[in-house]
Amino acid sequence: MKKFWIIPLILMANFVNASTYLDAQQAPGYYRIKLGKLLVTAVSDGTVNVPFDKILTHTSKDSIHQDLQSAYLKSPVETSINTFVIDDGKQQILVDAGAGDLFGDLGGHLLNNLAAAGYPAESIDAVLLTHIHADHSGGVSRNGHLAFPNATVYVDRHDADFWLNAKNISNVKEDQRHTFADTEKTVGPVKEAGKLTTFQAPVELFPSIKAIPAPGHTPGSVIYKVSSEGKNLVLWGDIIHIKTIQLPSPSVAIHFDVNQQKAVETRKKVLKQVVKEGDLVAAAHISFPGFGHVIQEHNGYRWLPVEYTNELKSE
Repeated sequence: MKKFWIIPLILMANFVNASTYLDAQQAPGYYRIKLGKLLVTAVSDGTVNVPFDKILTHTSKDSIHQDLQSAYLKSPVETSINTFVIDDGKQQILVDAGAGDLFGDLGGHLLNNLAAAGYPAESIDAVLLTHIHADHSGGVSRNGHLAFPNATVYVDRHDADFWLNAKNISNVKEDQRHTFADTEKTVGPVKEAGKLTTFQAPVELFPSIKAIPAPGHTPGSVIYKVSSEGKNLVLWGDIIHIKTIQLPSPSVAIHFDVNQQKAVETRKKVLKQVVKEGDLVAAAHISFPGFGHVIQEHNGYRWLPVEYTNELKSE
């Protein structure tokens, strides 16, 4: 009879040993899809806890808590920081750069996860910023050194002109003014190295990538539309911060919006467009990997995440 206890005892021993690692980091955060001839890889920079009950506007705290509870969430909500690599076999283009050093351990995992995905920092040819904010532009430099030494960093000139000019500091709320210092610390070294290129959307930056204006959240926020063989992917930055609330209620804004009314108008326009065209979306702050579609539901919208697959399939 003793032999029958050997396997359960081994399993129990393994379980006890594994339990000591339950607080360890997850496996490297990357996930790939094919878009026509392009390979698109979602790469995680980590997560940050966001107190949405304190920073969402055009709504009530009761409504926020009800919406969160309906999704088995409570504030603060652990929120993904997603970036994306577009690889055509010749160039590797990164969209957004995570938080770098600005969020401590809550962000700043991008370089490790990129390397794990087969994209060491030196392999990145260009970085396209959806906008300048800590969790999107903070990772373009680390400790004053360029994080992507061979890359040109692209950003809409309206954001560069705004956040790299301290004279604009009075145009934002007091608790948003740190963004000027953050930008000087992170984007500043890129500019000094001659690696910052500005553009004015709408514009085609690369043969398969267009920048489209999406102002409001910041003056120069853009979305990127990537196309290959009739397939489209919209990388939308901060169009949505929390899908549980802002998709069914697109009029809900967030304190971080420089112009909340304009941000709401832009969100409604973008959501209507991606539903109409059926485009795949890559979202910066929807649970990793952030790939999915938007469908209309009642007076708002709903998120349909891309189904996980072990195979590399075209979307």
